[in-house]
Amino acid sequence: MRIDDLETPVPVVDLDILESNLARMQAYCDEHGLRLRPHIKTHKCPQIARMQIDGGAVGITCQKLSEAEVMVDAGFVDIHMSYPLVGVGKAERLAALARRAHVSVSVDSDQTLETATAAAKQAHSRIPVLIDFDSGAGRTGVLHPEDALRLAKLVLATPNLEFEGLITYPLSPASGEFYLRALSLFQSEGIEIRRFSGAGTPTAWTAHLTPGLTEVRQGSYVFFDRSTVADGAATLDDCALHVWATVVSRPTKEKAILDSGSKTLSSDRVPDYAGPGYGLIREWPDAVIERLYEEHALVRVPNGCDGLQIGERVRVLPNHVCVVVNLHNELLGTRSGQVEQTLSILARGKSQ
Repeated sequence: MRIDDLETPVPVVDLDILESNLARMQAYCDEHGLRLRPHIKTHKCPQIARMQIDGGAVGITCQKLSEAEVMVDAGFVDIHMSYPLVGVGKAERLAALARRAHVSVSVDSDQTLETATAAAKQAHSRIPVLIDFDSGAGRTGVLHPEDALRLAKLVLATPNLEFEGLITYPLSPASGEFYLRALSLFQSEGIEIRRFSGAGTPTAWTAHLTPGLTEVRQGSYVFFDRSTVADGAATLDDCALHVWATVVSRPTKEKAILDSGSKTLSSDRVPDYAGPGYGLIREWPDAVIERLYEEHALVRVPNGCDGLQIGERVRVLPNHVCVVVNLHNELLGTRSGQVEQTLSILARGKSQ
């Protein structure tokens, strides 16, 4: 089947670009001695994760346990859980995963450490632990190297837990500064930091400049999107996924309606420097998707535009590709205009 024959709206992946993106990131990591452990939250697809492993990735990263459960069922055996896990239920599920695969976890508090401890005890296996620190996102992570050292000592004193090192998001100059301060403290206590994991596609190509970094967990690089292009991590030619949409109404000469609303494109915006609207129409980059309803995209048509007529099909580059993928059951992989394979998003909606 040709792309032109597909019903819209539909997310379409250019397989040549996807494969090029995967190969380029792996080559970068190989060149700089970094282990690649890609974050599957972008694609949520075992088929693409298998391509990454086959290309040289050492394992995968998951945010939520439900994602990891899908991936273990699909045969993946080396997974890092980068999201804080808290509570009895999470401990039971982590233990079940630890019986089936090599699973490491991030902790940044006594409570997340308690969850990992309970899971390791139930699984009767060792669970490697990384201490999460904040390097600018203001989300999770300890704020001071002294806090990281305290947690590391607790890990070392806990049966069935193994201290491996540090983890952070996003990579920034603050990441290296924190690591160097922590390294001095840890060395004074005779504790080795064997693994230092960082992430963030916007800084993907400068990750090697971070002191002590051993591992990267990039995610969006598989497809890239409008945000990562604006951040300088990619060009428009590197973007592998677009949502194909059709103009279904033209109520005025200044307005066109696409059949792709918030249930297709998501309602994520981008910073002002990335451009206005809810995605970039590649054929008409001056047009602006000004507003989304559930199934309608309202497009402001620029003066002098002779396109965007009813029945015309366009490609929309998502603002944030991770969210768009999670709205769909499958992606269609194409090559030279022909549909070659269906990529099943088996971890779609897996957020627990």
